[in-house]
Amino acid sequence: MRAPIARNLHGHVIQELGVRIVNGALQPGEALPREEMLAKQMAVSRTALREAMRVLSAKGLIEARPKVGTRVREERYWQQLDAEVLAWRCASMPTADFVQKLAEMREIFEPAAAALAARRRNVDQFEHIETAYKAMEASCNSDEWAVADLAFHEAVLVATNNELMISLFSVVETALGSYFVLSARKSNDFKYSLPCHRKVYEAIRRRQPEVARRAMQRMILDSRAHITGKPRSRKFA
Repeated sequence: MRAPIARNLHGHVIQELGVRIVNGALQPGEALPREEMLAKQMAVSRTALREAMRVLSAKGLIEARPKVGTRVREERYWQQLDAEVLAWRCASMPTADFVQKLAEMREIFEPAAAALAARRRNVDQFEHIETAYKAMEASCNSDEWAVADLAFHEAVLVATNNELMISLFSVVETALGSYFVLSARKSNDFKYSLPCHRKVYEAIRRRQPEVARRAMQRMILDSRAHITGKPRSRKFA
């Protein structure tokens, strides 16, 4: 009966220290307090603390050395695509930086994913895309829209039938979810991007890979322009 409590405690330590490292409250090279002191500060057992430290070390955030102690590592060693590290990073970024960097990441893989989905999707996979699209159409508020939007993009990735591509969703899911919520809430009309989604949906339905690629590219550029208030490039107009 005590194991779930222990897991929750070490999860609390991971979250607390991870956020403090990623948001800069704990700087690279900074030494953490000694084990007994840190365990007392965080009100956890030394066993729970050690488990948390192993996780943070695996994420590249800290390192322990004999006679030196545990220190925060430089950012270049962090596992930036670890789901938790990415979520902490996105939460701590200024909005403009978050939008720019996530949009750049999306531009790399989502247009290609849309093209692959149009080429490879099967009937069941397309039905999931269609269900998500219809949920977007039927959404009554920005929160419902954001959930359906995330489901749409996940369904497109699944329809690539590429396991490596699909695994990207688990990495960026939290960041994408935050992005879609932000995008919907920035607009008086949270369904402003529905026509763009319709173009991607139709291209995948008709098995038109290059049309799907261009439609997804335009969607990402329009979304970034909408959030930042900057006009998008005419290249994809």
